[in-house]
Amino acid sequence: MKLARAIHFDESDTRVFHSPARTGEWCVSGGFEFSNWGEADLDGKARQAFSNGWLGLETFGRVTFVAVTQVEEAEYNVLVTALAEHFVAYYGAPSVDAAMPVARDEVDHMAELCEDHAPNTLLTVARELTDAGVRETFRVIEAQDAGLEQFAIHGDTGN
Repeated sequence: MKLARAIHFDESDTRVFHSPARTGEWCVSGGFEFSNWGEADLDGKARQAFSNGWLGLETFGRVTFVAVTQVEEAEYNVLVTALAEHFVAYYGAPSVDAAMPVARDEVDHMAELCEDHAPNTLLTVARELTDAGVRETFRVIEAQDAGLEQFAIHGDTGN
Protein backbone atom coordinates (compact mmCIF):
# COMPACT_ATOMS: atom_id res chain seq x y z
CA MET A 1 0.00 0.00 0.00
CA LYS A 2 1.15 3.54 -0.67
CA LEU A 3 0.60 6.75 1.24
CA ALA A 4 2.43 10.07 1.16
CA ARG A 5 4.86 11.84 3.45
CA ALA A 6 5.42 15.55 3.96
CA ILE A 7 8.27 16.95 1.92
CA HIS A 8 9.87 20.38 2.00
CA PHE A 9 11.99 22.05 -0.66
CA ASP A 10 12.54 25.20 1.38
CA GLU A 11 11.36 26.88 4.59
CA SER A 12 8.23 28.49 3.12
CA ASP A 13 5.78 26.20 4.95
CA THR A 14 7.15 27.47 8.26
CA ARG A 15 6.08 30.97 7.23
CA VAL A 16 2.72 30.30 5.56
CA PHE A 17 1.07 27.80 7.93
CA HIS A 18 0.20 28.37 11.60
CA SER A 19 1.57 24.91 12.35
CA PRO A 20 3.72 23.30 9.65
CA ALA A 21 3.92 19.53 9.33
CA ARG A 22 7.32 17.96 9.90
CA THR A 23 9.30 16.59 6.99
CA GLY A 24 8.66 12.87 6.67
CA GLU A 25 5.40 12.62 8.58
CA TRP A 26 2.54 10.75 6.94
CA CYS A 27 -0.21 12.97 5.54
CA VAL A 28 -3.83 12.93 4.44
CA SER A 29 -5.84 15.57 2.65
CA GLY A 30 -7.42 16.78 5.88
CA GLY A 31 -10.22 18.62 4.11
CA PHE A 32 -12.58 17.59 6.92
CA GLU A 33 -11.14 20.43 9.00
CA PHE A 34 -12.81 22.93 6.69
CA SER A 35 -16.26 21.33 6.36
CA ASN A 36 -18.01 24.11 8.29
CA TRP A 37 -15.91 27.01 7.00
CA GLY A 38 -17.16 30.04 5.11
CA GLU A 39 -15.49 33.01 3.41
CA ALA A 40 -15.07 34.77 6.77
CA ASP A 41 -12.79 31.94 7.96
CA LEU A 42 -10.44 32.33 5.01
CA ASP A 43 -7.91 34.85 6.24
CA GLY A 44 -4.11 34.85 6.43
CA LYS A 45 -2.47 31.58 7.39
CA ALA A 46 -5.86 29.88 7.78
CA ARG A 47 -6.56 30.71 4.11
CA GLN A 48 -3.23 29.16 3.15
CA ALA A 49 -4.00 25.96 5.09
CA PHE A 50 -7.41 25.79 3.43
CA SER A 51 -6.13 26.57 -0.05
CA ASN A 52 -3.33 24.03 -0.34
CA GLY A 53 -2.34 22.33 2.92
CA TRP A 54 -2.08 18.57 3.42
CA LEU A 55 -2.57 17.45 7.04
CA GLY A 56 0.29 15.69 8.85
CA LEU A 57 -0.77 12.80 11.06
CA GLU A 58 1.82 13.38 13.81
CA THR A 59 1.79 17.13 14.38
CA PHE A 60 -1.55 17.78 12.65
CA GLY A 61 0.27 20.64 10.96
CA ARG A 62 0.05 21.49 7.27
CA VAL A 63 2.43 21.03 4.33
CA THR A 64 2.30 22.10 0.67
CA PHE A 65 3.87 19.02 -0.96
CA VAL A 66 3.69 15.31 -0.22
CA ALA A 67 5.68 12.50 -1.84
CA VAL A 68 4.25 9.04 -2.51
CA THR A 69 5.96 6.13 -0.79
CA GLN A 70 5.23 2.65 0.57
CA VAL A 71 3.60 2.24 3.97
CA GLU A 72 3.63 -0.93 6.04
CA GLU A 73 0.34 -2.31 7.36
CA ALA A 74 1.42 -1.77 10.97
CA GLU A 75 2.14 1.90 10.21
CA TYR A 76 -1.19 2.23 8.44
CA ASN A 77 -3.01 0.94 11.53
CA VAL A 78 -1.14 3.36 13.80
CA LEU A 79 -2.10 6.25 11.50
CA VAL A 80 -5.77 5.32 11.51
CA THR A 81 -5.78 5.12 15.31
CA ALA A 82 -3.95 8.45 15.65
CA LEU A 83 -6.49 10.14 13.38
CA ALA A 84 -9.41 8.59 15.28
CA GLU A 85 -7.91 9.89 18.54
CA HIS A 86 -7.59 13.33 16.92
CA PHE A 87 -11.29 13.21 15.97
CA VAL A 88 -12.15 12.53 19.61
CA ALA A 89 -9.82 15.20 21.03
CA TYR A 90 -10.59 18.00 18.55
CA TYR A 91 -13.84 17.26 16.73
CA GLY A 92 -16.07 15.80 19.42
CA ALA A 93 -16.25 12.20 18.25
CA PRO A 94 -17.80 10.21 21.11
CA SER A 95 -15.05 7.57 21.23
CA VAL A 96 -12.06 6.23 19.36
CA ASP A 97 -14.11 3.18 18.36
CA ALA A 98 -16.81 5.40 16.88
CA ALA A 99 -14.22 7.49 15.04
CA MET A 100 -12.24 4.55 13.61
CA PRO A 101 -14.39 4.02 10.46
CA VAL A 102 -14.19 7.71 9.55
CA ALA A 103 -10.45 7.81 10.21
CA ARG A 104 -9.97 4.66 8.14
CA ASP A 105 -11.97 6.21 5.28
CA GLU A 106 -9.75 9.32 5.38
CA VAL A 107 -6.50 7.30 5.30
CA ASP A 108 -7.93 4.96 2.64
CA HIS A 109 -8.83 7.98 0.50
CA MET A 110 -5.18 9.05 0.66
CA ALA A 111 -4.07 5.51 -0.26
CA GLU A 112 -6.38 5.63 -3.30
CA LEU A 113 -4.82 8.94 -4.36
CA CYS A 114 -1.35 7.37 -4.11
CA GLU A 115 -1.88 3.84 -5.40
CA ASP A 116 -1.26 4.42 -9.11
CA HIS A 117 1.79 6.65 -8.67
CA ALA A 118 5.46 5.71 -8.57
CA PRO A 119 7.45 6.37 -5.40
CA ASN A 120 8.62 9.98 -5.10
CA THR A 121 5.71 11.31 -7.15
CA LEU A 122 4.70 14.66 -5.68
CA LEU A 123 1.09 15.58 -4.96
CA THR A 124 -0.49 18.95 -4.26
CA VAL A 125 -4.02 19.77 -3.15
CA ALA A 126 -6.13 22.81 -4.01
CA ARG A 127 -9.41 23.65 -2.28
CA GLU A 128 -12.21 26.04 -2.97
CA LEU A 129 -15.51 26.81 -1.29
CA THR A 130 -18.56 26.03 -3.39
CA ASP A 131 -22.30 26.13 -2.71
CA ALA A 132 -22.08 22.38 -2.08
CA GLY A 133 -19.15 22.70 0.35
CA VAL A 134 -15.40 22.28 0.03
CA ARG A 135 -14.13 21.08 -3.35
CA GLU A 136 -10.68 19.46 -3.49
CA THR A 137 -8.58 18.91 -6.59
CA PHE A 138 -5.23 17.16 -6.73
CA ARG A 139 -2.21 17.73 -8.93
CA VAL A 140 0.39 15.08 -9.70
CA ILE A 141 4.03 15.99 -10.34
CA GLU A 142 5.90 12.95 -11.63
CA ALA A 143 9.28 12.18 -10.13
CA GLN A 144 12.15 13.49 -12.24
CA ASP A 145 15.08 11.41 -13.38
CA ALA A 146 17.15 13.02 -10.62
CA GLY A 147 16.16 11.54 -7.29
CA LEU A 148 14.18 13.69 -4.87
CA GLU A 149 16.64 12.76 -2.16
CA GLN A 150 19.01 15.28 -3.75
CA PHE A 151 16.60 18.06 -2.80
CA ALA A 152 14.60 17.02 0.24
CA ILE A 153 14.17 14.40 2.91
CA HIS A 154 10.95 12.40 3.15
CA GLY A 155 12.05 9.09 4.60
CA ASP A 156 11.84 7.37 7.95
CA THR A 157 11.15 9.64 10.90
CA GLY A 158 12.24 7.00 13.40
CA ASN A 159 8.72 6.03 14.50
